[in-house]
Formats: sequence, structure tokens, C-alpha cells
Amino acid sequence: MTPRSYLYVPGDQPDKLAGAAGRGADALILDLEDAVSAPRKDLARQVVADHLAAPGVSAWVRINADTAAADVAAIGGAAGLAGVVVPKAEPESLAEVDRLLAAFDRSPVPVIAMLETARGIRQLDAVAAAPRVVRLGLGEADLAGELGIRPDEWRTELWPIRSQVVVASAAARLTAPTGPVDTDARGTGTLRATTTLLLNQGFRARTAITPAQVAVINAVFTPTPEEVAAATGVLKRLADSASGIAVDDDGRLIDAAVARTAQEVLNRAG
Repeated sequence: MTPRSYLYVPGDQPDKLAGAAGRGADALILDLEDAVSAPRKDLARQVVADHLAAPGVSAWVRINADTAAADVAAIGGAAGLAGVVVPKAEPESLAEVDRLLAAFDRSPVPVIAMLETARGIRQLDAVAAAPRVVRLGLGEADLAGELGIRPDEWRTELWPIRSQVVVASAAARLTAPTGPVDTDARGTGTLRATTTLLLNQGFRARTAITPAQVAVINAVFTPTPEEVAAATGVLKRLADSASGIAVDDDGRLIDAAVARTAQEVLNRAG
């Protein structure tokens, strides 16, 4: 299943790594970047490498933009490495990560490119086309800081950039992008509403900074039984039509474009 939720787990805390797999997230991101202070980076690399060597473990790792070589050297050969999250992704940094990972490849290790810089946004197509990139992500806190944007509660000021990321993902035939974190670590707050907004804007996953956010994210990105039934009905009506065009119970046209949307709902339903 394509992940709906990615839970960040601090890479320097073995107890949290040990329990993270049971917190309900579709995928884990073991964090060597923001969740780890500078003096503990070496410790985090060792802890994450040891964790990824354990039987049955599979997780992504977020590396640091400025110490990619050391990070990849520590975790690149781990059997449990599901993929690498590259922060502040730009074409050059993605090319470097590709080169570093090539030394360890048993099979190509995929990459999620996190867009957090103005230069990365200006070169979206090149980022999306970079080697190993399977999905784009959006880091709005770093991006807003670089741009001098002061977003409101709904981050309205960043919606045009969200649309650019969705379009670039679709044009490159990547998995639909993953949305930014909700920084309220105390609970879910407006998480459901803002995640629903991301769904409507074309995102199909979101990163979480606390396990309390995971269930809401999974629920929003999972079609309801009613949505599944409606999508199934659309495809059946179209399949039963000799002309390739049909209408629903409200008289609205059902054509190939409508069918594609219905099929996407069913794909997300699994």
C-alpha cells in the first residue's frame, strides 16, 4: 500500500525506535536531522544503523543536507533501509545522494525529495526527475522562513506553492506528494481540517511528528465506504454503457475523466 502517513521518530532515542512500529503509521522516518541535536548526530547514526540491522525492520531515514556523506555511509548498507528522505532537496543534492547510495545498492534505494528551499521550488521539474525520486514532500516551515512568509492558520499564503508541487508530481508520474507536518505536537487540534484541505489540493499523504496525529491522517486519506460505493457505481455505469459515456442518478455526465477520478478513489481504498 502507498503510505498515507509517515511518522518521524528521533534517531537518537532507541526506546522510541523500538516502539514506533506499533503506533499505526504506514511508514516510519527515522530522523537524523531536525529531531537530533548537533552533539548527538554521531550517536543517532549508530543507533539508527543498529535498528535497521534488526530482523523485520523496514524504515525510511531522513538525512542531513550538510552531512549527507556521513549519514549515508552509516545507513546505506542496512538491510532495513526502505528509502531516504532528502531535506532541502535540489537537483545537485539529489545527484549527490544518488552517487552516495550507489555504493551500497542491492536494489535501488528510493528517495523522497523534501522541498524546503526557494531554489528547490524554482527547479521543481528537475527535482521531480532526479534519480531515485519516487515522491515529493513539502516542508513549509523551512520554506516560509526562507521566503519571509508569515502564514496564517491555514497557511493560505503557501497554497500556490502546494499546487506547483502537485502539478510537478503528476507531470513526472510520481506518487502524489506528501503534505507538511502539523507542528502542534500536543494533539490533533485542526489536524483533520488541514489534512482534508491537503487531500482536496492533491496530496495523498502527510508526515506526523507525534503518534497522536497518525490515526487522523490515515482516516482522512482513506476513502469512506460511501465514497467507495459511489466510485464503484461510476465505473459500473460506464462499463455498462455501449457508447463509453453515461450519466449518474443526478443526470451528471460520466466520461473517462470522471472514471479516472473514481478509479483513484478505489486505488486508495486498497
